[in-house]
Amino acid sequence: MALGMALVIGTEGVDLSVGSAMALAAALLPLYLGYGLVPALVLALLAGAVTGLVNGVLVSVVGLQPIVATLALFVGGRGLALVLADGQLKQIINPDLLSLGTASLLGVPVVVLIAAGLALAVAFLVARTTFGRQIVAIGGNRKAAVLAGLPVKRVLTGVYVLCGTFAALAGILATARLTASDPSSLGTLMELSAITAVVVGGTPLSGGSVRVLGTVAGAVLMQLLRATLVKHDLPDSTAQIAQAAIIVAAVYVARERRSR
Repeated sequence: MALGMALVIGTEGVDLSVGSAMALAAALLPLYLGYGLVPALVLALLAGAVTGLVNGVLVSVVGLQPIVATLALFVGGRGLALVLADGQLKQIINPDLLSLGTASLLGVPVVVLIAAGLALAVAFLVARTTFGRQIVAIGGNRKAAVLAGLPVKRVLTGVYVLCGTFAALAGILATARLTASDPSSLGTLMELSAITAVVVGGTPLSGGSVRVLGTVAGAVLMQLLRATLVKHDLPDSTAQIAQAAIIVAAVYVARERRSR
């Protein structure tokens, strides 16, 4: 999810609906697993992509501020997920789906392999493709990008679609690990965790840069912090306070670097 958020922030945007996209994907899984694992996964990912498409159109075509456009689906997306799930937690018993969250390959969890593969793909996208360079150019100066003839609307829409799809994938993996679909709580405040990972990783909120390796390091750092606090029997609220402090510190350090 942080990788998708990094792409969005690279365009000087933000996506507050990723937690809801997670919940929506989780709600769809038990409804369609009866048709097979692949159709269920495709529909769950498609739901995330559609969420991103709506966000992208609202930002690039309608012209809404990203925080306003994505806030609508932050609320509405989770509401739709709760409607689809009848507001109930549903147990997942499909062994193929559960293996995504529990299986390992050569001692490495499949979840880690998927995350590593996506990180490499996003790094290649940003550094070696025209689309990636356009993301950075649009985030650096959108008006100049328009005057240069870059397909700004198409790129912005594509970035939000990718972010929504990655969020849906995160929802699938989280559901597999938890062995249950719980749209009421799955993905809650995860948008803040994703933003924190991106900011801590060195991607500026002002856009114009995407630090993929830094984002991965930021995500690992935040998870390590939370796991450490939990291991010491500290409440989750303490982890949230620490997370807020890290955000402030990271933004301050980034501002000082730019001013120099």
